[in-house]
Amino acid sequence: MAPCPTAVTSLVLLLLLLSPALSLTSPSPQPECATSPKKSSTPSASSFAPSTSFLSTLCSTLDEIHKLISVVSTFSGDLGGNLRLSSAVSDCLDLLDLSSDELSWTISASQLSTTPASAGTGNRRSDLRSWLSAALGNQGTCKESLEGTNSVLGSLVSGGLQSITSLVADGLRDVDAGAGSVRGSGNAGRRRLMEKVSEGFPKWVSAGDRRLLQAPAGTAADAVVAKDGSGKYTTVGAAVAAAPTESTMRYVIYVKKGVYKENVEIKKKMWNIMLVGDGLGQTVISGSRNFVDGWTTYRSATFAASGKGFIARDLTIENTAGPSKHQAVALRSDSDLSVYYRCSFLGYQDTLYAHSLRQFYRDCRVAGTVDFVFGDAAAVFQSCTLLARRPLPDQKNSVTAQGRKDPNQNTGFSLQFCNFSADSDLAGFTNSTATYLGRPWKEYSRTVVMQSYLGVLVRPEGWLEWNGDFALRTLYYGEYMNYGPGSGLAGRVKWPGYHVITDSAQAGNFTVGQFIDGNLWLPSTGVKYTAGLTM
Repeated sequence: MAPCPTAVTSLVLLLLLLSPALSLTSPSPQPECATSPKKSSTPSASSFAPSTSFLSTLCSTLDEIHKLISVVSTFSGDLGGNLRLSSAVSDCLDLLDLSSDELSWTISASQLSTTPASAGTGNRRSDLRSWLSAALGNQGTCKESLEGTNSVLGSLVSGGLQSITSLVADGLRDVDAGAGSVRGSGNAGRRRLMEKVSEGFPKWVSAGDRRLLQAPAGTAADAVVAKDGSGKYTTVGAAVAAAPTESTMRYVIYVKKGVYKENVEIKKKMWNIMLVGDGLGQTVISGSRNFVDGWTTYRSATFAASGKGFIARDLTIENTAGPSKHQAVALRSDSDLSVYYRCSFLGYQDTLYAHSLRQFYRDCRVAGTVDFVFGDAAAVFQSCTLLARRPLPDQKNSVTAQGRKDPNQNTGFSLQFCNFSADSDLAGFTNSTATYLGRPWKEYSRTVVMQSYLGVLVRPEGWLEWNGDFALRTLYYGEYMNYGPGSGLAGRVKWPGYHVITDSAQAGNFTVGQFIDGNLWLPSTGVKYTAGLTM
């Protein structure tokens, strides 16, 4: 058994000594954490035979997370009107709770002979890598939220956050390196690099969801939202709050046309929620939270989805804070196996926060300026339009800022059959405003743009440094068979981590069928998709 770190335990004792009047809240109940591995009765390419040390590491990590939740919870009371600090505390509690769930899923899936369908795709190795990849990144987001709050909390928990991250990284390394029979033998570790085109959606989209995604708005809705009172609810938030929790059945909320000025959150226990609107620009969810006004980036989202299996169709989510307010998120998604179909996300800096887990975007529009698609999800954007807007005078546009932190994470952004163009306010200023495909937010940032139209706005270099030579050797940026006036490769960056992809097999690794195992879960949603490289 790996030794358990003492950093978090020491922090708890220190906090009690400094503040004896504080009472630690009890962590939420956790499942029994047995460290004796159970052998799979039906070994397969996706099976995982965990070692005792692997399970011990995860159990120790889960215990440390709950201790740290107790520490952070002591700061969740009256903070004297400090919005930034209260937002950061809420972020950390939510993120540590997500890590707890993701580790619990990993432990449960490792100990069972088969993974429950409600827990993932059924491909155990893929599921475990996804959950551990998300759990690894959550602590970093908590730390980022605490930065600049000038709070004792940041120094109290920094060691504990790092210990948890290191432990999760150990578990992820075991899965990725083939601990036990992770990769199996023979053909078990091989991947089909070219998948046939699907006429529907990836397999993790059920037949019922497929029908719902193709059905007229309002068909088979469980709840109706309308500003004029013609529905059961007049706000989206009220309809979401009334939805069932931990449901294995799809729950459909139809939102009639109108502008709904509210901040909405699909919490982690709200599974399989589907939001259907009347079309882009018709059904609009609008907010204006932003960093300058005191919100953390994570908490600034107009719409946030954490419950797994979330689907949105035919609606617009916007953050109207404007470029002068800096970070202002329209959509934040932590939802595993989530789908966004025919939606638009409008903002400026940090419009779309694809924070973690597996996500698929089809026929969507995203508009923004600085890092307007960012996060550490494993996300594929297919047939989407990326519109660069006019930023502040001293800013440069970057479409993506992917945040992969560890080489064993399965995360990254793949943009296929997309259109990179200037929005109307930038159209006359493309020569004076530099726009790039992306820049490396974290050390192992990974983004691939393939088979896409790159407009004249894209700079000849293609990609932008984050800070000097940071991450230029460890990132993975690739381009494959793009076209348009901004697609020329002669002037591209010469970084060690930049790749001009010429091999179709290599490009195939970043398709829906391979990168997010879309064939295992997208067909059930009914969203149209292309599994491989050919439309």
